[in-house]
Amino acid sequence: MFPIRDNVPVKRFPFVNWAIIAANAYVFFRELALGADLEPFIRRYGLVPLRYAKHGMLAKVGLVSYLTPFFSSMFLHAGWIHIISNMWVLYIFGDNIEDRLGHFKYLFFYIACGLAAAAAQVWFSWGSPVPTIGASGAIAGVMGAFFILYPFARVATLIPIFIFFKIVEIPAAIFLALWLWIQFYSGNAALSGHETSGVAWWAHIGGFLSGVVLLTVFLGSPRGTRSRAY
Repeated sequence: MFPIRDNVPVKRFPFVNWAIIAANAYVFFRELALGADLEPFIRRYGLVPLRYAKHGMLAKVGLVSYLTPFFSSMFLHAGWIHIISNMWVLYIFGDNIEDRLGHFKYLFFYIACGLAAAAAQVWFSWGSPVPTIGASGAIAGVMGAFFILYPFARVATLIPIFIFFKIVEIPAAIFLALWLWIQFYSGNAALSGHETSGVAWWAHIGGFLSGVVLLTVFLGSPRGTRSRAY
């Protein structure tokens, strides 16, 4: 199940959303150029839960180095499919949230969701030596905001049916609720040790829920702001 487009028009050009996409692309191409230095780079700027489980690590590395991965990890990606899929979803949903919040509020909203997602992943994978990287936690926050603001929008979705693919228009509320359920199901499986895909499911969940909550901070109460036109 992969989103193709939504049917919610925007009134202003989403230059912040495009800037975020460009920043992710820039960092990814820098990663490609690192060669053998990529692994230590990921371990330094990726979010490694074990780093926060070790006693005395804050005093050892300093506050800036201790906290930087919460921010830098959301601009790192593990490969072409990872970054393309993330940026495509951001392209689809991010312009509408930027249009609703305004450019600068959207930027801070996006970063805040990414930080909350990172914190959730550290909490639920406490002590793990595996670096968490990717923009999907912050993007999940954008999806959470879309869920609240545009539940009646239609999302054209690519759905695999055996060996074929079909594009179906699904109400945004159903698409995003199903997506969130998949994250919870997979996240619980990961906690029990039955799922080993390496996906940061709890970053997705934390990001989505933070998007729902933070929307009220950046926009005010969402009551009455939902769009029934789409």
